[in-house]
Amino acid sequence: MTSERINLKDLAKKKLLLAPGHRLCSGCAASIIVKQALLAVDGPIVVVNATGCLEVATTIYPYTSWRVPWIHNAFENAAATASGILHARDKLLADGRLKQRYDIIVFGGDGGTYDIGLQSLSGAWERGDKFLYILYDNEAYMNTGIQRSGGTPMCAWTTTTPVGRVVRGKEEWKKPIARIAAAHKIPYVATATPYHWRDFISKVKKGLKADGPAFIHVISPCCRGWRFKSSQTLKIAKLAVETCFFPLYEIINGSEYRLSQPSLVIAKNPKLKKPVKEYIALQGRFKHLLQPENQELLNRIQETVDAEWNELLRLCGISQS
Repeated sequence: MTSERINLKDLAKKKLLLAPGHRLCSGCAASIIVKQALLAVDGPIVVVNATGCLEVATTIYPYTSWRVPWIHNAFENAAATASGILHARDKLLADGRLKQRYDIIVFGGDGGTYDIGLQSLSGAWERGDKFLYILYDNEAYMNTGIQRSGGTPMCAWTTTTPVGRVVRGKEEWKKPIARIAAAHKIPYVATATPYHWRDFISKVKKGLKADGPAFIHVISPCCRGWRFKSSQTLKIAKLAVETCFFPLYEIINGSEYRLSQPSLVIAKNPKLKKPVKEYIALQGRFKHLLQPENQELLNRIQETVDAEWNELLRLCGISQS
């Protein structure tokens, strides 16, 4: 699967398909992610949106920020809704009642992807239903009060994993959602960030052209839940990659792993890899890890990140010597 060429001048001429005036928080990465993803679209599109921050803040009745056909569904059935739209489209095309084919993109948060909606998403992958699912991962149920999800990192504070003398944040590591997707042997899986916009837009184009289901996992820094200044959203997304807390890569047909350019640069020059502490130090949800008595937890996170990075290098066929 070749890299898609992204021309900034051409992008600048495109109309934004998510209009301003929505109620997402200042500094929210979700709206950036949606705008960038929809810049990759060249033809008609239908958007499916699971319940979450993105849904409630962009469609407060009687207003909407969406300039494309859009449907809201419950937490648990975004993929099932997309499958229904897909098969209805194909039937209408076959009957001659629809003249033009359209693509389908699903936007879901971590709660609706890692947890509540995983069953319908897994079913769609197993059936081979061709649509692109984009996970904007803000690592908690932000819309309902910052409760932990399967995407919440270990040791992070949330309202259901409070930090105290006994429990010091979430005790489990994130689910490996990209590798769970790849285990279904779907044609295209990738990770992305809103900071690396050219890489992300290219991956959306690949996902839309894939011969079957596609899944892109995008980290979505949340100033409200992660406790950082709204001006630092993209800086934190960049640090997630530079520390290898969230490396960028693609998985083709479930088995062929490829590092994306920002992470490949680090693999070729390991001295560029920053310590995880630089990423964590900017986020209030991890502030307890900066206390001397919690150094062991910080060390454990660094060790886990290092081990996962080394495993990814192995899967990509990159020598670690």
